[in-house]
Amino acid sequence: MNAIKQLFGGNTRQFGMIFALIALVVYFQIRSGGLLLTPDNVINLMNGYSYILILAVGMVLVIIAGHIDLSVGSVAAFVGIVVALSMRDWGLPWYMGIVAGLVLGALIGAWQGFFVAYVGIPAFIVTLAGMLIFRGANQFFGKSLTVPVPADFQFIGAGYLPEIGPDTGYNNLTLLIGFLAVAAIIWGELRGRSKSLSLGAGVKPMWVTIVKLVILCAVILYVTYLFATGRPGTSFPMPGIILGVLVLVYGFISSRTTIGRHVYAVGGNRHAAALSGVKSKRTDFLVIMNMAILAALAGMIFVARSNASGPSDGVGWELDAIAAVFIGGAAVTGGVGTVVGSMIGGLVMAVLSSGLQLLGVGSDWTQIIKGLVLLAAVVFDVYNKSQGKPSFIGFMMKKLGGRDNPDLEVAYPLKDTVKLEP
Repeated sequence: MNAIKQLFGGNTRQFGMIFALIALVVYFQIRSGGLLLTPDNVINLMNGYSYILILAVGMVLVIIAGHIDLSVGSVAAFVGIVVALSMRDWGLPWYMGIVAGLVLGALIGAWQGFFVAYVGIPAFIVTLAGMLIFRGANQFFGKSLTVPVPADFQFIGAGYLPEIGPDTGYNNLTLLIGFLAVAAIIWGELRGRSKSLSLGAGVKPMWVTIVKLVILCAVILYVTYLFATGRPGTSFPMPGIILGVLVLVYGFISSRTTIGRHVYAVGGNRHAAALSGVKSKRTDFLVIMNMAILAALAGMIFVARSNASGPSDGVGWELDAIAAVFIGGAAVTGGVGTVVGSMIGGLVMAVLSSGLQLLGVGSDWTQIIKGLVLLAAVVFDVYNKSQGKPSFIGFMMKKLGGRDNPDLEVAYPLKDTVKLEP
């Protein structure tokens, strides 16, 4: 047990969601006769759940700031129908359609953010109104019909990395991405260890670092193998590329920038943050607007994958995104959460849905089980905090933020004092 604690950096309760994800993968892989971890199923899982994970990237910042956004599904559907119509009826090129969709998402986000930040209406009410307004607008503009999109536009939702280089039997670009990810992890771990040693800080034994790197690299290489060996014409999907870029960018913003720290400060203790110089209204405005932009992107990716926009697009998406964030360890009261944790929570829901589908479980029981998983995850995190134990999300914060740990330095001490950059 002591070796496990050294390897994972603390109490194993911190890693409940990771262990749950591993357990689900192993269980469904065995029960499905090996169908879960086949190249085609993994590719379909990424394609089919990427838009929810993109929504979770924005939703985690909204929840950290102490808000909730119920309009993301309707915003995604509205942007999707407008972009589809602009390309079909107005002759807009596919790339300009994407730009128009993002601009429309920003305008919607600015409109909702204004009411939340500067009028003072709770985000729950504003986005509930937005959910109704933009659902109706989707049906009004689309006349409750299906609107197809051109083949070029479909690439962002249904495209794959192309085949280049010699015939190796694998997709070479997918292999390259996997190898670069492994190299980046090794370099980052060793660089962090070297920096700690140079500063005279304590470091874990070298065997712990080696074992951790072996496990992480083995997982990445195996997943790379699955994506690189799919049926002809497939590889790592474009929605996965977009999601990966967003995770890297927003992970950096949330843990390494001033605006990211301000989001945690506002969610941790709004009054203390204001006294320390944080512009809470601007922060609220930005997180709401950012959420709408990502909702627009998710809507366009879904439409591109579906080859058309329809009146039922986006139904229930907000609930899946919120569930992913809370399963990933975000606090209901705000101030706690990470992008990485939300991705793990989203993968738990994705694997659960895919596994139950492979086992032939009906949609009724699937919804019941997903609801129980969400409740159990929140209860688990609340129990850990009530016992004075760090949650899984606290560990993720520490790893992403180093000594500038928002979970530890902002969410909790803000009740007494705040240490923030101006």
